[in-house]
Parts: sequence; structure tokens; C-alpha cells
Amino acid sequence: MLYRSYRYSQWDGTQRIFELDADELMDRLSDDILNQGDVMQALRDLLRQGVQDRDGQQMPGLRELMDQLKNQRRQQLQQHNMDSVVDDLKERLEDIVNTERQGIKDRLADALEQLEANHGEDRAQQESLYQLLQQRAEQHQERLDNLPEGLGAQLKELMDYDFMDPEAQQKFQELLDMLKSQMAQNMGQQMTDQIKGMSEDDLAATRDMMRALNEMLRDKMSGNEPDFEGFVQEFGQMFGDNPPQSFDELMQNLQQQLAQMQSMMDSMSPEARREMEDALAQALDPETQREMAQFAALMEQMMPMDDLRRQYPFLGDDSLTMDQAMEMMRGLQELDQLEQSLQNAMRTGDLSDIDPEKLAELLGDEARRTYDELERLRKLLRDAGYVTNDDKMDLTARGIRRIGQKALKEVFVHLKKDRMGNHAMDARGANGDTLGETKIYEFGDPFQVDLQATVKNAVIRGGPQLPVRLSPEDFEVYRNEHMTKSATVLLLDQSRSMGLFNNWQAAKKVTLALMALIRTQYPRDSLHVVGFSDYAREIKEEDLAKCNWNSWVSGTNLHHALMLSRKLLSREKGGTRQILVITDGEPTAHLEGDRAFFAYPPSHRTELETLKEVRRCTQEDILINTFMLENNYQLVNFVDRMTRINSGRAFYSSAANLGEYLLVDYVTNRRKRVSA
Repeated sequence: MLYRSYRYSQWDGTQRIFELDADELMDRLSDDILNQGDVMQALRDLLRQGVQDRDGQQMPGLRELMDQLKNQRRQQLQQHNMDSVVDDLKERLEDIVNTERQGIKDRLADALEQLEANHGEDRAQQESLYQLLQQRAEQHQERLDNLPEGLGAQLKELMDYDFMDPEAQQKFQELLDMLKSQMAQNMGQQMTDQIKGMSEDDLAATRDMMRALNEMLRDKMSGNEPDFEGFVQEFGQMFGDNPPQSFDELMQNLQQQLAQMQSMMDSMSPEARREMEDALAQALDPETQREMAQFAALMEQMMPMDDLRRQYPFLGDDSLTMDQAMEMMRGLQELDQLEQSLQNAMRTGDLSDIDPEKLAELLGDEARRTYDELERLRKLLRDAGYVTNDDKMDLTARGIRRIGQKALKEVFVHLKKDRMGNHAMDARGANGDTLGETKIYEFGDPFQVDLQATVKNAVIRGGPQLPVRLSPEDFEVYRNEHMTKSATVLLLDQSRSMGLFNNWQAAKKVTLALMALIRTQYPRDSLHVVGFSDYAREIKEEDLAKCNWNSWVSGTNLHHALMLSRKLLSREKGGTRQILVITDGEPTAHLEGDRAFFAYPPSHRTELETLKEVRRCTQEDILINTFMLENNYQLVNFVDRMTRINSGRAFYSSAANLGEYLLVDYVTNRRKRVSA
């Protein structure tokens, strides 16, 4: 005996009680699958739009995640001003100059105070030193007063300046290190940290690394294999504890870093960008600058950064430091990459390109939960066996049956109960299921005795006695039903008008419903589906859900469809044979030999050949019932002639009630014959 175990836990708000299961998900996708004939397309639509769970809560889709991403980027752009990075550098440089000026004054004041307090023999020497200090201070003040315009020019001037104030000198060195760091951003974060406070020997090693890197780029562009292993052995320590493991990984990392710097520069006004470029140019020696410029040019040739580098329209007022600006560039670049991943997922239905950790980092934990739920829904269909376990995600036989069962349920929900039922037969006899009714035994009946009724008949006839004596007329037997066997060919119009006038989905849904009805209630029946437009073709059960209307070729070749139907029904022996036609237009094509001829308006020859095929069906005792989705004069006139020849029936319907007409006709056409 199997026991089901239950696990209880305290409610913490994360449990999903009403989440969708595979059956419900398949039901929600079924209409789109029928309409488009593509599971992946239906799933892509669901992933884009999201879905409601059982308690009516709307689960966001990829489109909502995309909106969240765009809103976050818009907020940052509307809040900050990228030109403020240059303003921050100017403010820092102005603070350095003011600190130096104040330091000079303080140093002169301290020297004067010491001179005034000195009454000893060395006072004359101290006065001489004070005068020298005063002259130096005046020279420095004059240089500070005459600093050129422009951030880059001022940096260049101060690099040759001998600071008198230690604090000002330290601040200036920190500013240079920061600019060097931003230049080194092109080489990676580890290089950014290492370049601060580099000596000339350290910078020489950096230049050697840049030359080796540029040489690898040239080798790659010329078709030669770069010596990546030799590069790592010599310069790997410059890239920290986790150096890149391949040349491609190194290039991808460098490309992202370089794109961040370029995006920051491109997002500035022309004046601010020019000043920033001048400032960065002063941070490194000319030789190192040349190597870095060459590296940037080679990278642009080998790996264009158009997809990574972009100009952001900053419209806000909040100021940024350079470190903050570079961090924002990194974040915006990651938002761009995430947006690209979301766009690919919306287009393909494949979520594998989305990094869930990055999604949570950029958009929050709720976005991560949305991703997990979308991924769960995608896997749900595979785990339940409704779609194949490959990238195509085609419907399996189980998936087709599920769609058919849903279609059958949707169609029958509109029918009245008294119009449904089993096949009541006019004859009673053998080979069917046992009924609750009984009859007096006749020769040839199956000897399925109702013992209670038989003994009762004997007692009534002979009176109470022991033993009860039976005679042949006392025996009463159960009635059996004869089940008719039906062979049906359903002709499904796949012409262009079926799709253009929104009749295709309803017609295909009813076809699947009819198939489900036969499989579940009348398993001995046979059903063939034939699609017809310019030509007629049999549609296998496994292909029905994904087949579609013919959007490329014109023609409604009912003539060929009837020919193929007769061929299929000729294999069926005994029982009822019938053809059900679902169409929205009169025949516009017929077959001559192996070639279809199309004409619109319909030619007399097409109508004549089609009606000839109707007569052949009639001669072979095949009934034709037609369900018309349009009631134009030409169609009505043609179907009227066809039904007079075949003695079938014609129904004028619409996409909304096609299922009711078609399936009620199928059920009532197969009444059980019960004999007295």
C-alpha cells in the first residue's frame, strides 16, 4: 500500500499555493497553439505577457521585467549629470591650489614667528633664510596665480611644480593616481589598483605588458595564434589572483572595461570631454599613452564595441565623481546586456541567456522570483511529457490529446444536456454492452439469463410450489446493444481565407474535439483528417495541432479532397461512412491529372468536376455533410446542389458555434438501433 506524506511549515509569504500545474498551463496555451501551430511561439507569448495563477494574481512576464529595467535606467539618466565629473576634478584641483596657497602662508607665518622670537647670535642667519623662503613663496604664488586655463594644462603645470605644502602635494598625488587608475580601467580592475603610486620602474613594466598585449592583438588579426601562455607567465601577476584563462576571456574583459571608459566620455558634452581627455593625457607619460592608444585602436578593429559603447543622455543635476561615474557606466552597461538577454528571450522563448544572479542584482529579488517561475513553467511542459525534450519543443501524443480534451470540453459546454447522449440503436441483440432492460428469450438471443425475473415468471405461471418448475417461456434474458461502426473523413479547409477571416482556429479546435470524442467514447470508429487548399493532403493526428492555413497559395480544391476521402473510406468495411466538410468558400480549384487548376471567380469546370466527385461518393454510399462558415450566394448555391445529389445536410454556422453544429451532428448521425 502506498502512503502519501504531507509536510507542513510556517507561512513566510514565499509559498505558492495556487501556482499553475502542467495540465492547467497546457490548457492556457492550447488556443495559441491551435492558432499558430507552434508550441514555442505560444510559449514565447506567455513568457512575454506573464500569466495569472489560480488565485487571480498576475505573474509578471518578460515584457514587465523589460519595463522595470528601462525605468531604472531612465531614473539614473534623469538624476545625474555626467559633465559634473569634470567639475569634480576642477573642484579637487582648486582645493589643491587653495591648500597650497594656505600652506605657503602658514609656513611663512611660522617662520616669521620663529624669527621674531629669536634674539640669539644666529638671528642674522635666520633672517637670511626667511628672506629666501619669502622669495620662494612669492615665486610659487606667482606660478599659482598664472596657472593656464583648462584642466589638462593646469595638471601639466602642477606636475612640474614643487609643492611647499605636504598636504597639497599628497592631494595632488592622489588626484594623479585616480586619473591613472581611470586610464588603467582599460586594462582591468586589478591594474587599476596596482597603478596607484607606481614608480617609474613599475610604469616601465606596465609599458612592457602593453607592448606584449598589442603584439598578441596584431598576431590574432594577422591570422596567427597569440602566445597567450607566454603572456600569462610573464605578466599574469598584474591581473590578480584570478587571471583570465584564455585569450578570448582576456579580450572580453578588456573590451568591457574599455567600453565603460568610452561610454563615459561619449556621454559628456564636447567641452567636458575635451577637458577630460586633456586631464587623462597628463596622468601618464607619453610613451605609456601611445601604447594605450594603440591598444584601444587595435581593440576597436578586432572587436568593435558598438554593441557595448553607447552615449547616454544624462539630464539630471546630481554631481558625480569619476569613480562614481565609472561605476555607473559599469551598471548601465550591465543593464544594456541584460536588456539584450531579455530581448533574445522574448524572441526565442529561451531563458538560458539570462543570468538570474545579475537579474537579482540589477532589478531585485522579485525579478529573480519572476525568472524562476517563468523557467519553471517552461520546464513544466517537458517534465509532464506534453512536449518533446529538445529545442524544438514539438507536441507529443499526450500533448495533442490534452488539447483535444480541452477543445471537446469547451465545445460541449455550450450544448444542452438533452442533446447529448450515447448512440441509441433501433435494434437489440448481441455484440454490444449489456443493457438494464430484459426480454423473453427467443431463439438466437445470447443466453444471458436474468435469474430473478425467470424464477418470478415461473412462480406467476405455476403458483407457489417446491421445487419451482421452469418452462422455456419463463426464461428472460438481458438485452444487448448493437454499436454501429462509423468511418469519418473530416475535410478541413486550409485556404487563405480561413486564416484571413479568423475561421481557422475554431475549425482546427473542433477537429481536435471530434478526435478526442472518438478516441474516448467511440474507440472502434475511425477518423481521418484531410486538409485542402490548392491540393488535398492527409493530416496525421500527431501533426494536426501544429498544422496551419495556407498563406502562400490560393485555391479551395474540394474536388481533390473528395477524391482522397473516397480512397481513405474505401479501406473501411461495413458501418457508416461519411465525410464532414468545414469550409468558408465555394471550390475555386480542381484536379486534372496530377495538376491543380485555379480560377476565381470559380469556373464552371471546377464546379462540374467537384459535383462529379460528389456523385461518386453518393454511389459508394458515402454521406457528405457540409458546415459553412460563410453564407454568400455562390457558396450557398453550390452546397445546395451538392446536398441534393448526396442527400446530405448543410449547416450555416460561424466560428463561434461551429463546434456545436458539427459535433451534435456527428453524435446524432450514429444513433443506436434497438429492436423490440
